[in-house]
Amino acid sequence: MERREIRQLQGRLIRWFTQNQRPLPWRERYLPYEIWISEIMLQQTRVDTVVPYYLRWMQRFPGVRSVARAGQDDLLKHWEGMGYYSRVLNIHRAAGILMDRHGGELPRNYHDLLELPGIGPYTAAAIRSLAFNLDEPLVDGNVERVFSRLFNMEAPVKSRQSQAYIRSMASDILPSGRARCFNQALMELGATVCTPRKPGCLHCPVAPHCESLRLEIVHRRPVPGIRRKIVPVQVVVGIIEQDGKVFIQKRPSRGLMAGLWEFPGGKIENTETPEEALAREMKEELGLRVQCVRKIASIEHNYTSFRVSLHAYACTADPRDGAPALRCASDARWVDPGDLDNYAFPAANRRLIDIIRKNP
Repeated sequence: MERREIRQLQGRLIRWFTQNQRPLPWRERYLPYEIWISEIMLQQTRVDTVVPYYLRWMQRFPGVRSVARAGQDDLLKHWEGMGYYSRVLNIHRAAGILMDRHGGELPRNYHDLLELPGIGPYTAAAIRSLAFNLDEPLVDGNVERVFSRLFNMEAPVKSRQSQAYIRSMASDILPSGRARCFNQALMELGATVCTPRKPGCLHCPVAPHCESLRLEIVHRRPVPGIRRKIVPVQVVVGIIEQDGKVFIQKRPSRGLMAGLWEFPGGKIENTETPEEALAREMKEELGLRVQCVRKIASIEHNYTSFRVSLHAYACTADPRDGAPALRCASDARWVDPGDLDNYAFPAANRRLIDIIRKNP
């Protein structure tokens, strides 16, 4: 692409974005803290899902200091429902580092940003570009799709060849001093016009520059890679009741869904029935012998790389076994069912709580 054409593309995109950008709350002031939180929330999560969580978060945690001082349970509760909970734990750790080393402020330096937990190359570039308007190119999935069509890329978009080309072009066409506006324009274009299905080519500000549109093969770009296989997982949990309260336990501070509360249980082995698996898990994890009273529900929940089928049973524990022994959990409590909203649960457990309330 010649320099004259690049300048035309830059001008069209910036003018379009200025007139058509969505009124997102982190775009109001472009404060580094707000950009950081929004970028972490937007990882693996759609914009329309993030906005209410972001607003609630900012009301409760308006700055780095409030995050650093907060308890883990409070932070997890305000994140509950968005998934990928390691993100919020990394925010907590990073806030402590920012208070200790940077006076509670996000640094401008790229390498300083990379030293913060949860901040990788893309997020560091986003903070520098959007918060500080520094000349950093940004490439997310929307930009990959725009470039694959704009430049008619024939290789799968996630291939090493395509990734190198996209990053090179993102640097080449970035207008100096306009990174904040231009990078957002590219991402906004992919999110609202150059969409995966039914792209709005008739309304695209850069349609005159689009090679795949000229060749009438927009629907064949980007070239997909190999789809990741979704692994099915069968899980069983038990709702143990005692004196009007239910037993919940807290997951370890590291690993999948770290720090969240849950009902006890585990994976169903190949040869087991759900009831057999629950009896085994309760004995292994809590040292309890339980009796299944009734099945409450079966819940399907999809994650990025696996699909969980959760089977839930109301059950009673043998009183001769005494108090539960915590062999896998980091904490446990007997709580009133009405107080379960005060704890952060994984999504499938939260759906189970709603079912229990409707059908006590």
